[in-house]
Amino acid sequence: MFAKKTYVERRRQLMKDVSKGLILIVGNSDSAFNYQANTYSFRQDSTFRYFFGYDLQGLVGVIDVESGDEYLFGEEVSMDDIIWTGPVPTLSERAKGIGVKHSGTIRELRALIDKAVFAGRKVHFVPQYRRENVEFVADLLHIDSEYIAAYVSVELIAACVKQRSIKSEEEIVEIEKAIATAYDMHTTMMHMASKTGTYEYQIAGTMEGIALAGGGPVSFPIILTTHGEILHGHDHSLKIKKGRMIVSDAGCENPAGYCSDITRSVPVGGKFDDRQRLIYQAVLDAQLLVFDLCKPNVKYSDIHKAAVQKLGEGLKSIGLMKGDIHEAVEQGAMGMFMPHGLGHMMGLDVHDMENYGENYVGYDKKNVRSTQFGLASLRLGRELKSGFVLTDEPGCYFVPALIDQWKAEKKCSSFINYKEVEKFKDFGGIRIEDDVLITLNGCRLLGKPIPKTIDEIETEMSR
Repeated sequence: MFAKKTYVERRRQLMKDVSKGLILIVGNSDSAFNYQANTYSFRQDSTFRYFFGYDLQGLVGVIDVESGDEYLFGEEVSMDDIIWTGPVPTLSERAKGIGVKHSGTIRELRALIDKAVFAGRKVHFVPQYRRENVEFVADLLHIDSEYIAAYVSVELIAACVKQRSIKSEEEIVEIEKAIATAYDMHTTMMHMASKTGTYEYQIAGTMEGIALAGGGPVSFPIILTTHGEILHGHDHSLKIKKGRMIVSDAGCENPAGYCSDITRSVPVGGKFDDRQRLIYQAVLDAQLLVFDLCKPNVKYSDIHKAAVQKLGEGLKSIGLMKGDIHEAVEQGAMGMFMPHGLGHMMGLDVHDMENYGENYVGYDKKNVRSTQFGLASLRLGRELKSGFVLTDEPGCYFVPALIDQWKAEKKCSSFINYKEVEKFKDFGGIRIEDDVLITLNGCRLLGKPIPKTIDEIETEMSR
């Protein structure tokens, strides 16, 4: 946790940005794995953790915008609990630790919310992504759980996004700690991938162990596959073979809850062949271009287009694309090679704040999401601001089913050289991803640089 002052100031700003009523922020509880006493690893709700700090089960925060009163609700631990967990601070002590004056039981929370509801006061809450919290909030507010989405506060969403989008110095420190662990995860992957005959699950399992040894879980299920054309390849059942590229997309959370998200693509055996070298360099050139373009007040959707144009130029030099590459980008031809967006926000969530809704986080009234294939998948399209932390992750993929469909439809045939593309249907895919901080005048790479150029990767894999 940060110092008490941090949480006090965050809640104070929230009160300024919400006009009136009560703000209800529900923390998470344990979820049963296969029976009630055996639970999944606990993961706190990021909104609760941002404003109330505690990485503990069963807590609820309330802020009265008009009176300025703040509350922390939960249940005191019983002696039965203490036997299993050891002594813990009281709820009142926890409240004081984050500068909250009032504390109480869940029964007292219900009484407070009832009083507000029956007085006709607005109770603000953000979208709930866990069913148990949907039911809990619906019960508190006396509304049908099936219609709870209609009662979500867009005003509160906007206030949370406004504040959480700009990372403080202390947040950056925590994100870079998570990247330091990701460095070990990915360099270990490179060493293991240098030897053929290893199974993907052995590499993925070792990487997850490094994340846990670093003080936190992985920030999302590890993507590690020799079938890189599958964007989210969570199956790790294959034995790695020379001639294949491994796409390794993985990060971790640190004890403070902040995330890293890094992707490296490496050749099994440790040496790029001629074909791998060409495609890899085209992706790397696009990825490096992003660092030159990222700065405040530039739309990330424009940077996405510039990156895919750079990729397209690289593919044209190989013979996979033809014609005017700028026009190819405008017509959506690059969607076949890169059907995902260039990046997303990152912080307490690996896709930061997307539980509020992607368009609330990545877009605004001035910047509307595209419907074009590929560009439509861009999660962050609005103008960048100093303090944003985001990912830069272009890729190039050869998806046989997609190639067949587009070829049959003669889609973008004036830009795509399908005869040459056919030769790459066995290739797989490549993605390269780093985490980036937008600064006052540009941007900077976060964390210790992880081997990324062809020479750096081959050198690391030879160790």
